[in-house]
Amino acid sequence: MTPQDHLIELAHYKMPFGKYKGYYLVDVPEYYFVWFKQKGFPEGKLGRLLQEMYEIKLNGLEPMIKKVQRTYPRPSNLR
Repeated sequence: MTPQDHLIELAHYKMPFGKYKGYYLVDVPEYYFVWFKQKGFPEGKLGRLLQEMYEIKLNGLEPMIKKVQRTYPRPSNLR
């Protein structure tokens, strides 16, 4: 997967469980990511994506992700 493809996937990835199930990761409040940072991110792909979104939110880069969502279509491999 190219870095561009990865960023597109991250922009369109939805939370698969919990209070924010079905929300795009970028739309989940920052405090949720802070909680994961303190308690531990899940293993695997979801954990990696959550960690990346935590860093994006921490650095105020959500507008970049929103632009990716508007500019590039949702990958067919995502639910």
